[in-house]
Amino acid sequence: MTFSLLVAVPALIAPTAPEPALPLVLAGPENPADALFRQGRDLRYAQRWYEAAQAYRSLIREFPRSSRVPDARYWLASSLEQDQRWDEAAEAYTEFLAKHPDQRMLGKEARLNRVRCWGIRQWNSPAAQAGLAGALSDDREEVRIAAALQLAKRRDARAVPVLQAGLRVDASSEACRLALLAMGVQPQAAGPAQGRFLVIRVKERAKPEALTVRLTVGLARAVGGYLSDEQLRQAKKKGVDLERLMDQALNAPKGTELFSLDDGKSTVTVTVE
Repeated sequence: MTFSLLVAVPALIAPTAPEPALPLVLAGPENPADALFRQGRDLRYAQRWYEAAQAYRSLIREFPRSSRVPDARYWLASSLEQDQRWDEAAEAYTEFLAKHPDQRMLGKEARLNRVRCWGIRQWNSPAAQAGLAGALSDDREEVRIAAALQLAKRRDARAVPVLQAGLRVDASSEACRLALLAMGVQPQAAGPAQGRFLVIRVKERAKPEALTVRLTVGLARAVGGYLSDEQLRQAKKKGVDLERLMDQALNAPKGTELFSLDDGKSTVTVTVE
């Protein structure tokens, strides 16, 4: 009986059936337009701008109906810009904008990048100057302001109205204000840049925490009241003009440290915020 059971056990264990082989999926040949686009991208990543531009040009020329063409035109212009071929880049951005007006996200970047190219060339290229002047009436506010800031470098009076309007825009208020002052024009609109403060931080050696005082710029002369006699002497020696602090605060970018004085007992630091 025991022998028969031992013989029967192997018969009950069925051999494991082999798993069916999965079908092998072979990738088809890469679309030639996609291959050129990938080549251009890889060359850009390698910072081989000239060769990247050539790859994008080949794609546009050989496969004009490819869905890759809009992106290829943008990255062609970007590659030319990175290669510091400013005039060619500006022309390429213009062509992209003319032929692909539906590309909103890239369109915004193309307009701003074109302004940057024109800004670099505006001293030597009448076409760049004309392009910047035309951009002053662009339908995008950030493009108008970017063009005005570029023209302001040449003290071009055409930039003034856009710069004055830009004072009301948080992101550009400070840049527009400084550009106007550099041109000798008084900012007219009250923007965020006008609401600035002098921040006085007094750190005494014997105390763990610093005393922080915020004064409106109009009270700039009160800063002297926080200085010791020794610090006042230091200020005079360093050329710190306490009578002109208000002017300095209005003309300095926010975050600027106007001065720092230490008399051995305390340190007083004044910044613009």
